[in-house]
Amino acid sequence: MRLSTVILPIHRWAEGQKTWRRAEDLGFHAAYTYDHLSWRSFRDGPWFGAIPTLTAAAMVTQRMRLGTLVTSPNFRHPVTLAKELISLDDISGGRVTLGIGAGGTGFDATALGQDPWTPRERADRFAEFVPLLDRLLTEDAVSYEGRFYSAGEARNVPGCVQRPRLPFAVAATGPRGLRLAARHGQAWVTTGDPKLYETGTPEQSVAALRDQLARLTDACAEAGRDAAGMGKILLTGFTPDRGRPLASLDAFVDFAGRHRDLGFTEIVLHWPIPDSDFAADQKVFEKIAMEALAQLD
Repeated sequence: MRLSTVILPIHRWAEGQKTWRRAEDLGFHAAYTYDHLSWRSFRDGPWFGAIPTLTAAAMVTQRMRLGTLVTSPNFRHPVTLAKELISLDDISGGRVTLGIGAGGTGFDATALGQDPWTPRERADRFAEFVPLLDRLLTEDAVSYEGRFYSAGEARNVPGCVQRPRLPFAVAATGPRGLRLAARHGQAWVTTGDPKLYETGTPEQSVAALRDQLARLTDACAEAGRDAAGMGKILLTGFTPDRGRPLASLDAFVDFAGRHRDLGFTEIVLHWPIPDSDFAADQKVFEKIAMEALAQLD
């Protein structure tokens, strides 16, 4: 199992770079950031762009993987996103993972002045967005005319450092999203079942995740691939456990062990932010980063 972190882009770089360096020093497999224009309770405070932040992080780290968790079509276009990702992959020396999802109804959904898309339209756009982005990252020149997106001889030479392209970690729980993950993803991402967040139990959450994994396995079989070869990423903080796994090293080891046994290969923890939904004891968090995986072996 791998242990990674999400670092929200809420600090000016003079301060924020210290967190990214510390994440690498602690031995995290990857450090991700959210690709939003603003987000939830952080809307009225500082919030910086994901791609510039990851580019800066690439310059102050050497080994740790970097990525979005997740990017969505809400304000992205595949042509321009592909160019930025190829540049980031080059600057980082091939350390980028693209977490990608269909998006939601948050602030990003209307920031460009559009009406929020329905769930069906988000799924329709995602189904077109992901295959086109795949082509743009693997082919030197792409022309495409779709229902939502177009590309006219879009050039992406020299392509990604990682071949055939940087890996996709596809966030999905519905049938269409899981099929996209099976066809295009090197990994799959979930936050659990959102219906259980407020009133569910940890046991119900485990059962829901087991069901999601089973449906991913079925989608992979339908696509002619073995789900065992796909990474399974759990982004924590959105299950009924909430912050309890970060209460102590023992609590996290128990949490991680239960989810490892389900089949998850990577657990992602939010870097602690005081006075927020992601508040946690920094010393406990760092102890988990340094010691938890050894106890799980």
